[in-house]
Amino acid sequence: MSTTYTLDTATSRANPTPAPLKRLTIPAIRRQKGKTPLVMLTAYTVRTAQLLDPHCDMLLVGDSLGQVIYGLPSTVPVTLDMMAAHGAAVVRGSYHAVVVIDMPFGSYEASPEKAFESAAFLLKQTGAAAVKLEGGTAMAPTVKFLTERGIPVMGHVGLTPQAVNILGGYGARGRTPEEAAKIVADAQGIAEAGAFSLVIEGVVEPIAIEITNTIDCPTIGIGASAQCDGQVLVTEDMLGMFERTAKFVKRFADIADTISSATQTYADDVRSRAFPGAEQVYAPKD
Repeated sequence: MSTTYTLDTATSRANPTPAPLKRLTIPAIRRQKGKTPLVMLTAYTVRTAQLLDPHCDMLLVGDSLGQVIYGLPSTVPVTLDMMAAHGAAVVRGSYHAVVVIDMPFGSYEASPEKAFESAAFLLKQTGAAAVKLEGGTAMAPTVKFLTERGIPVMGHVGLTPQAVNILGGYGARGRTPEEAAKIVADAQGIAEAGAFSLVIEGVVEPIAIEITNTIDCPTIGIGASAQCDGQVLVTEDMLGMFERTAKFVKRFADIADTISSATQTYADDVRSRAFPGAEQVYAPKD
């Protein structure tokens, strides 16, 4: 006798994952070099992960949560515990995409051993598949140390937000020949150290194209070039949650206005006693 099972793909707050499907893997991401561009967005909560997961190859639990979720002035104050809490939520809310979690400022720069301790903590606490760290050739030994010990690493060069105090702001990088050459060398060093992919942020376009054409792991652009092997944006920027965004952000929706309008309608209905209506209250049993 055969039995047919039907998977319930509806989600709720109590059951956040719709179906136990097989996730993409780090090797699968690497194999996309030069093929269909990879899709990556940030996620910090279960519900966001649920909605983005079917459409994305990777979900990044970015330290941008410091600004987006906590209203901090930069990513510098973000802690390992903050990343672990949000990373675990995103893993619980997803079932398809590779989940990558940012290593926050101060958790990996001191030594490869310190980086391993922090990365192991994040992967154990969250169930994420990989970590991301910022920096160029100075971080190459750390990338090599981690990958040789079973921790996949995504690199990040160009505009590196954790170094905002050194860089002096969030402007595009690589406008001088010297800086351009350094960014290319940084990317090559991180790739050669074993990174499975590399974010290129906020650089003049020829730099992103040169890096993409000369390293063997996929490049993920953000303010870089459409010729990168994939793209990433902060989801809240892409959805139009904020009035001010970087030049490289395209607003694919205007969710801020939708939320404001819905809230205004709710407030009006509450104040006029139109809500709750008969459909939202419990009648006594006969």
